[in-house]
Order: sequence, then structure tokens, then C-alpha cells
Amino acid sequence: MIRKINFVLIMLLAVVVYDSAAQNSQVLYYMNLPQNHFLNPALRPSNTVYIGLPVLSGINVNVNNNFFNFSDIFIKRSSGDEIITIFHPDYNVSEFVKKIKDINFIEPQVLVQLFGLGFSAGRDLYITLDVNERVEGNVALPGDFLRLGFEGNEQFVGGRINLEALRGDVKYYREAGLGFSKDITNRLRLGIRGKVLFGMAAASIDNKSLGITVNDDYTHTFDADLMVNLSAPVEVYVSDENTIDSMAFKDSRFNSSSEIIDYLLKSKNIGFGIDIGAEISISERFKVSASVTDLGYIKWNRDLTNLKAKSQFEFSGIDLLDVYEGKMTFDSLGQELLDTLEKSFKFIDTQTPFTTYLPFGVSVGASYNLTKSISLGLLSYTRIIGKQYREALTLSANVNIGNAFSTTFAYTAANYSYDNLGFGLAFRPGIFQFYFLVDRIPVTWNKLIFEETTIPLPESWNTIHTRLGMNLVFGNKAKKKADRPMIQIQ
Repeated sequence: MIRKINFVLIMLLAVVVYDSAAQNSQVLYYMNLPQNHFLNPALRPSNTVYIGLPVLSGINVNVNNNFFNFSDIFIKRSSGDEIITIFHPDYNVSEFVKKIKDINFIEPQVLVQLFGLGFSAGRDLYITLDVNERVEGNVALPGDFLRLGFEGNEQFVGGRINLEALRGDVKYYREAGLGFSKDITNRLRLGIRGKVLFGMAAASIDNKSLGITVNDDYTHTFDADLMVNLSAPVEVYVSDENTIDSMAFKDSRFNSSSEIIDYLLKSKNIGFGIDIGAEISISERFKVSASVTDLGYIKWNRDLTNLKAKSQFEFSGIDLLDVYEGKMTFDSLGQELLDTLEKSFKFIDTQTPFTTYLPFGVSVGASYNLTKSISLGLLSYTRIIGKQYREALTLSANVNIGNAFSTTFAYTAANYSYDNLGFGLAFRPGIFQFYFLVDRIPVTWNKLIFEETTIPLPESWNTIHTRLGMNLVFGNKAKKKADRPMIQIQ
């Protein structure tokens, strides 16, 4: 049973490094697809009208991190071909710890396009309307917190570990956006997309102060001033001291289909966002572009729960070395940690509203047309979350033949990984436009043998992106440059 549980935990860690798409795909940017206006509202496809049907027009899931990949979770023994995992007693913990950063992040994202519409209104104006279902999360773990867990507490005895950089936020919301892009001059095209955000559920940590002191007897003392804010249909069961005994999903909120529909369609958690972008033609062949996307916030007012940490509390410690040495199972360690956390928070029955802000992105790109249909592209994408940022740089070769055929080959340097390849393909039989793209493809692979089952796994992989879908498209506004100089037909 323990082996099975550990295997599940290993695969969950593997899922954390798996990324099957976020809306921010560097491969998508220079393809002739309606969805590229998510990255820059000034960009537009060459078709006159596009319609995105629920789910069919795009499903996107993304999870990435900056401190481990598959080659860190699954490694070969120094002798032989056997693959061992991070939970194996022979695993070299010190090598893994060397890769831990000062701030270590894990960021899941999901986007499902429920509806999309884009159409030309006159010669230069293009209008878009989109409704998307989105889930976004981000967790930031200070490096010393992870070192404490993997290496033990001896190196920290008598000192205090500052954990004020600890951050956690997850939110599920619906986004309705209305966008406009227009040629301002023969060389400049501007775009703007306003969004109304409807929050479904959220959990957010408000960390004002947090630290761990490792005492001389190797126990740990937490000093904390933080609040966990929830907006979700959950029930909190508390003790006489107002500490948390348990939490459960509130089934009573959904006794009928009408109550479920009411919850999904009548959100009281309202927010707003905006995307802005520009595209400039420097010459007939050379273009530059830039955008800022997902500037926005959500105010959470429904199904509120506030949990406050005690000012100071003690526990025996988190030490994964006990797992490696066989003194404790991973399950027991996790349960001990959960029990400690439950006793360390007080239930505050204030139902105080709170606000969360969207991570926003900054894109800067340049493209050069070798011919009417073939171009080279360079794109820098920076994602900013609070005081932290993520950078990706992509070089691509693109082929766009009207809106009948589009393909891209790309190389991306991102997330401490420099061997990422990408590919995109879109084609149009009649009114149907099918597309598929993937970037950050792992180049080298290993094989994991588990109970006589061989599982292929990437050797070095901490993020990937895939996107697929189908659009209904009508018309083709790609004309000679003299007729319409600013429409992108790369």
C-alpha cells in the first residue's frame, strides 16, 4: 500500500512539472490564428469573421516551476540503468538542494474558451468578444524552507528563518472580454480589450510576517502574522479554542440544479481587467509590437472564510531525512504537518472581503518578412506576479499562407531551461480552421520501469505548452499591402 501511495505522490510531482498550455504561448504569437489577440489585442487574423465554439475552440492547462524537473525526480543509479526516485534512500538529496532557489515557485493555470467571436467592422476596425473560464494559482516557497525540509534543521539551530516571501494564491473565475483594434496611421495599429471578471472561488494568503526559529532541542517555533482568506462553499469545524478541527465542502449550497446554476452564473465577486497593445510597421518587411495583458483584480464578497495564524506556536519539525532513513513514512510526515497546521490557525468569523490581483504579462516582439508568406520572429514575454517576474525569449520561423495554412518552428529559452523546441500547425478546410501547437518540447528522454511497466519520461522538463482547437472562420481579408498595409498576414 505504501509503495502505491508513494508512486501516486511521485506522479503528482510529475504533474506539477507538466504543462499542457496556458494562454501565453510564444508559438501562437506569429501564427495567423484568432487566438493571438489574447497575447496582443492589436494583432488580428486575416479572416473576416471567426467564431469559437464552447470548449472546441481551445482548452489550455499550464503548470510550471523554477526549481526542479523530471531529471531531478527520476534519476539513474551511478551503476546500471535502474531509475530511482526522489523518495529512494539512495537519492542524492544534496544535489537536489543545490538547485533550490531563494524563491521557488509553482504556478498552475487553466483556460477554457467558452465562446469567441471576431469580425471586421469597416476597413480597419476589428472587434472581438470572448468568454473564458480560467483557473490560476501561484505558490512561492522560500529556499530555506525547502532546505529545512530536505536537509534537516541542524544548520539552522539557534537562528530564525525568514519566510515573509511565502506566498499562495489560487482563483477560479470567468472572464468576458470586448476588444477593439484599429489602424491609427499607415504604420501604427493599436488594440485594447476590456474585461469583466466574475470570481467563482479563491484562496489567498496575506503574509505580513512569518518566521521559524529552530530551538536548541531541535523543535521549531513559528512566529506568524498571516491570514488565509477563502471565498468558496466550505464549512469550517472549530474547537472550543476556535482552532480548526476540519474543513469540508458545503453540500447544502447545491441541493438542486437551480442552486448550482445560480452559483455559476450569479457571482457577487466582481473584478475588471484590461489588455493593451500596439503593432508598428517600420518598413514593408519589418514590424515591432508590444503589449501588456491581464492587468486587473477581483474583489471577493461571497462565501467568505477568514483563518488567522496564532502569533506563536511550536511543532516537532519537518524533516524528510526521516523518510529517507526509514524512520517515518511520507504519509505520516504529511499527516503530522497537516495536524500541526490545523491547530495553528484560528477561525475568525468576520467574513471580511478581500482583493486578489491578476499576474500580468508584458510582450515585446519583432518580425521580419523574408517573403510574403515566410517570416522570422523574436518575442520576449515577461510574466509579473507581485515583486517577482518570469522571462521567456523565443526565436521562431513562421509560414503563413493567407488563412489557409500556418505553421511555426520555434526555440525558447525560459525557466532555467535552454533546450526547448516548439511547433505550431493550423489549416483550413472550408469554414473549419483546425490548429495544434506545442512549445518547450523536451529533447532527451528516459525510461522509468515501475513494477514491470515502462514509462517514458523527459530527462529535463519543467514546463511545456500544448494548445489545440477548432475555429469557424469566414472570408479572407488578406490583400496586397497597398490595399491594407497594417493587417498581419505573416
